[in-house]
Amino acid sequence: MGNRLSKIYTKTGDKGTTGLGDGTRVAKDSPRVEAYGTVDELNSAVGVLIAGDNIPNNIAAQLTEIQHKLFDLGGELCIPGHKALVEADCTTLETWLDAHNENLPALKEFILPGGSPLAAACHLARTVCRRAERRVVSLAENEAVNPAAIIYLNRLSDLLFVVARVLVRHAGSQEVLWRHERLKP
Repeated sequence: MGNRLSKIYTKTGDKGTTGLGDGTRVAKDSPRVEAYGTVDELNSAVGVLIAGDNIPNNIAAQLTEIQHKLFDLGGELCIPGHKALVEADCTTLETWLDAHNENLPALKEFILPGGSPLAAACHLARTVCRRAERRVVSLAENEAVNPAAIIYLNRLSDLLFVVARVLVRHAGSQEVLWRHERLKP
């Protein structure tokens, strides 16, 4: 890829359109651009999480692999008809999820995002992931989308929730439980 991006600005998007990977031009707020743009935002949120202080090496390694898959997914969404994710990618997330969840106590209450800086960053990435999933589902209502893309984002948001719970404990902190009783008269 040597000199692929030798000039960063092209001026081709100055009128509100952008080029897809297949060369077609679409509005910058099209459902497809919204979908891959939100996946890109998710990838950045995961990057912030990885850059956090004192993240366990195994979690950082998994999140780095996830970043690569998210970049693949962005490319998939940018090129209509292209498929990059497969069912095995979703299975990998399920395996990691099960391993992280194995030693966690059962949830008896809803938890609030937070508990530690890393856990809060993980919850933020989780909510961006849910938005990315909604954008891809919206795109799939009108255009062909690889079903593995939606499944991957769904599993990833679950994994990020569980990883946030692990990170709270890793920090020696506690989850913040939602106090539903405060709503009672």
